[in-house]
Amino acid sequence: MIDSIKLYVEYSIIGVLAFMSFITLWFALERYFYLNTLDVSSFKKKGELENSLTNNLTTISTIASNAPYVGLFGTVCGIMITFYKISENSTFDTNSVMMGLALALKATAIGILVAIFATVIYNGLARKVEVLMTTWEDLHAS
Repeated sequence: MIDSIKLYVEYSIIGVLAFMSFITLWFALERYFYLNTLDVSSFKKKGELENSLTNNLTTISTIASNAPYVGLFGTVCGIMITFYKISENSTFDTNSVMMGLALALKATAIGILVAIFATVIYNGLARKVEVLMTTWEDLHAS
């Protein structure tokens, strides 16, 4: 039973992190193509432009902030399962404990990778938004 729980937790956490990566990539591509084809001179109000430019950036930022925690949750669950398996066995096998802990840490590693990816994407898009806002302000300065 504990093995099925372990598999369920492992695949769930990795699935959530893969979904977060997919959403980040999807929104990043959408924003990239939108920002590169946008004509800022067509906007009359700064607020409308800012809302249009920053659409979906909050989601990317949220993923960047929370992906390590999702991975950490997977690691904590994996460690709890490893400790449970230790308590079930009457013999203590160091190799199986180390393997269980090492496999549990992969969720944190994947979460950190997703966070780094999302942070790099967010920072690049935020810079593009700043450039477009400055361009709009220069056009409407006079």
